[in-house]
Amino acid sequence: MQMTRWAVVFLFISLLRRLRGDTIYADCLISGHLDRQLCQQLEAAEFEGPIIFKGPSTEQASNDFGGIYHNKPAAVLSPASANDISKLIRMADTSPNLTIAARGNGHSIGGQAMALNGIVVNMTSLKGINIVHENEADAPYADAMAGEFWVDVLRATLGVGLAPRAWTDYIDLSIGGTLSNAGISGQTYRFGPQISNVFQLEIVTGKGEIITCSEEKRPDLYFGALGGLGQFGVITKARLILQRAPQMARWIRLVYCKLQDFLHDQELLFSLPPGQTFDYIEGLVVVNANDSINGWPSIPLLPFHQSFDTSLIPSTAGPLLYAIEVAHYYDPGEDIDEIIESLLSKLGFIKGLQFSNDLSYFDFLYRVHPQEIAERKSGIWYAPHAWLNLFVPKSKIVEFDCEIFKKILIKGVDGLMLVYPVNRSLWDSRTSAVTPEEDIFYVVSLLRFNKPYPEGPPLSSVVDQNNAILEAGKANDMAVVQYLGHYKNQREWEKHFGEQQWQRFLKRKRVFDPKGILSPGQNIFPRIT
Repeated sequence: MQMTRWAVVFLFISLLRRLRGDTIYADCLISGHLDRQLCQQLEAAEFEGPIIFKGPSTEQASNDFGGIYHNKPAAVLSPASANDISKLIRMADTSPNLTIAARGNGHSIGGQAMALNGIVVNMTSLKGINIVHENEADAPYADAMAGEFWVDVLRATLGVGLAPRAWTDYIDLSIGGTLSNAGISGQTYRFGPQISNVFQLEIVTGKGEIITCSEEKRPDLYFGALGGLGQFGVITKARLILQRAPQMARWIRLVYCKLQDFLHDQELLFSLPPGQTFDYIEGLVVVNANDSINGWPSIPLLPFHQSFDTSLIPSTAGPLLYAIEVAHYYDPGEDIDEIIESLLSKLGFIKGLQFSNDLSYFDFLYRVHPQEIAERKSGIWYAPHAWLNLFVPKSKIVEFDCEIFKKILIKGVDGLMLVYPVNRSLWDSRTSAVTPEEDIFYVVSLLRFNKPYPEGPPLSSVVDQNNAILEAGKANDMAVVQYLGHYKNQREWEKHFGEQQWQRFLKRKRVFDPKGILSPGQNIFPRIT
């Protein structure tokens, strides 16, 4: 009876406020997640952007691309500026338990951008790109709001013949999202990750301060936020390094049956000076079988009229094949055939098993988009994605192939198994990103696109396989580092960072977000009252 009376009261308040055009307080109370005082503060804050307590916005913020975790926030704020975020954080500072998470395109795998009963900041409302390139004395750059997607930065900069240097394979990701992790792809071997290609950041710290920082100005915050998993502040703007953009790309895949040849040629291309190698280098592992998803039929590039001649695979080939994926950028008028012929002459791939396609530079960088359209149509895009991304020291990659690829993953992952080397010297050790200690390490990405259960495997079995991979890495002392990892508690995060880097991370947290307000979904720090 008492609950019924309160419900009537809340509904009356809601109706009254709606008639007055003022619903924040009523909607906040009715949501049942925030106390009366905090609801009053949210109403008094007068955010420029909307704050929503129910409906599609909160449902969307309860999920991510991984589809493994589901944590519903009390509200979603779509900020109009950094000031809105600052107001929100200062308000949370007066609360005993409110947490805040920034969310871009929601492409996290392990609930990292969620805030159970907290407030999610919808960063996609922060838009704006300003390109500066007229001053020949200075390197060109783009000031991009953190809610912009990389594909939109690409479109804008190509309009003036420029583009960022570093990319991810999938570019419908937010600027702030990738810079809070690292941002890697086939260009990383040459330019480093995206966090190595930024001049300056604007950040709202966990104390609500709006700070512009760089290598010279507030460097501890600047380097801490780069790869910092959202723990020290919300990135609201980034100054991105630009370079001249080519017009075309020749995209090539080369097939190998021997791991040693595959690794040798990747590292050879990796070691050659700019201008004498490819602009993009990655690699694939596939099952040596007629399997359209996991096997050699997945290697030929679009359009699919390129055929795979299986008679060219040596009879001595094992259960797996390997493919180096490269791209060379060029402009019309260049003798691209001669350039490619010269580069390929150095390599030991299976002759006749090479596949290529010429694309515009934009289409090459946006090459995942057609796959996304197809998978949205089939429904696979909306199924759980228990992806696993690892950094494997060069000295352990052969053992990884033997113990992981040829045992645990011998049938594939119903998606891509990427393998390619990167140079640790291009990763600034002052950032928060964690890498193996060896000078060269391999990116191993297991990008599963399983059909929804029961057509595909149950999520639990896929997660178990990921755990088996991690356990095998530990059992064989491979010193594997998780990238975009999800850990359950602070102790596991301490092991991830290592003693020295953890102490630095902890120190930065105490300075910039001492109450643990930000990014609770990472499970690194508790909320401190």
